[in-house]
Amino acid sequence: MIRFTRAAAAAALACSLALPAALATAGPSVAAPVTATAPALATAPVPAVAPDTARPALPAPTGAYAIGRAVLPLVDRSRTDPWVPTAAGRELMVTLHYPAARPGAGRPAPYATGEEARLLIEALGVGDAVPGDALARMRTHGATDARPAPGRHPLVLLSPGFGASRWTLSHLAEDLASRGYVVASVDHAYESYGISVPGGRTLTCVACTALDEGGVHASVVTATRAADMRFVLDRLTGPRPAWHHARVIDARRVGMAGHSIGGASAATAMAADPRIDAGINMDGAFWEDLPAEGLRGRPFMMLGTHDGTHLPGGQDTSWDRVWPTLDGWKRWITVAGSEHFTFSDYPVIQDRFGLPGPTLPADRAVAVTRTYVAAFFDRHLRGLARPVLDGPTPDHPEVHFQHR
Repeated sequence: MIRFTRAAAAAALACSLALPAALATAGPSVAAPVTATAPALATAPVPAVAPDTARPALPAPTGAYAIGRAVLPLVDRSRTDPWVPTAAGRELMVTLHYPAARPGAGRPAPYATGEEARLLIEALGVGDAVPGDALARMRTHGATDARPAPGRHPLVLLSPGFGASRWTLSHLAEDLASRGYVVASVDHAYESYGISVPGGRTLTCVACTALDEGGVHASVVTATRAADMRFVLDRLTGPRPAWHHARVIDARRVGMAGHSIGGASAATAMAADPRIDAGINMDGAFWEDLPAEGLRGRPFMMLGTHDGTHLPGGQDTSWDRVWPTLDGWKRWITVAGSEHFTFSDYPVIQDRFGLPGPTLPADRAVAVTRTYVAAFFDRHLRGLARPVLDGPTPDHPEVHFQHR
C-alpha cells in the first residue's frame, strides 16, 4: 500500500505509487505502508513539445483483427453514488474496443477528450511540456462504430487505477481487441481526475477528497466497482443490451483485469459475480480478503513490480495474505525494472512526449503487459495452450515467476 495526501495526489499518477494515504484506514486486511519513490514526471526537467509536433501514436496492436471502438454512457439508477449521493444514480462511461470486420471503416477514434487530457496533464504537472490537446490527439488504432467482425467473442472488462481514466489502459484494450476480444473499459464516476459525460459535463475526483479526509475505507471503492461491473455485464449481456452490437459478445466467456485498485476490484468482482470466469490484478493492493470459498476454483493472476513491493514477503503484505486463498489456477508474476504505472499507458505517454521514464523502456513495458494478459485470457477463456505462463522465457527476461 502506498500513502499520499490530497496535495500529493497528482504526483501519484506520475510515479510508482499504488494508492492514496486516505485509503489506509486501519483494518486487519490492510497492507503495511510503503514509502513512495520520488515522482519522476512531476519533478524532473522535461522538454517542451511544440504545437506542430507530429502526432504521437499508441503502439501498433499485434493481433490479426482491425479494431472498432464505441463509447457507451450508462447510468445505474437503482444505486446511490457513494461519492455524490445527490446524483441521479451511479454514472459510468464505457469504451468498447472490439474486432472489426475490415480495416479503415469508420472515423478514427480519439485518444481522449480535450478536457480529460487537460485535467490529467494538470494533475501530472507537465502542462508546459505536453499541451493537453496534443495528448488528446494521440493517434489510436480504433475506428469509431466500425462494423464488428462476425462471430461471437469473449468479453474482457478493464478497470483503471484510482485517479486514472479508462483511456489510460488503451494500448492493452486495443491489443486485446485485435486478438479477437470485446473489451469494455470502464470509468467509475468521481474516481478519476476527469471523465467527460453526456451534456458537456466533466466529473472530477470527488472520491479523492472523500478518501483524503478519512472515514472511508478503500474497500468502499472495490465494492462499488464490483457493483459497477455487475451492472455493465447486465447491460452488455442481458435481454435488452445497451450496445446495438452486443450480439457479438459471448457471455459464457468473461474476464476482468484492472490496474492498481482496479486490479483489486477484479478479485472483489469475481467473488461477487460468478459470471466473471477469470481475473488479473496488475500491481494493486488487495483491500479486503476473499470470502471463505475463495473464487470457487476460477483462475487469477497477480502481475506486479519487482521492486520489493510485490515480491513475496514484500512491503505490500496483502499479496502474501490473499495468495493462499486463491483456490484455482493462479500465478504470481513480477517484472524487473517496472514501476506501478508500467502496466498502463503511462510509459507510452512518457516515451512519446520525451518525458523521463521508468527503468523498463516503454516498448518492453507494452510487450510484457500485452503478452501476459493476452496469454492468460487465451488460456482461460479460449482454452488455448500458452506456455509463456508456465515459467521463465528468454523472450521476456524481465519476468519472474514467484509462485505457480
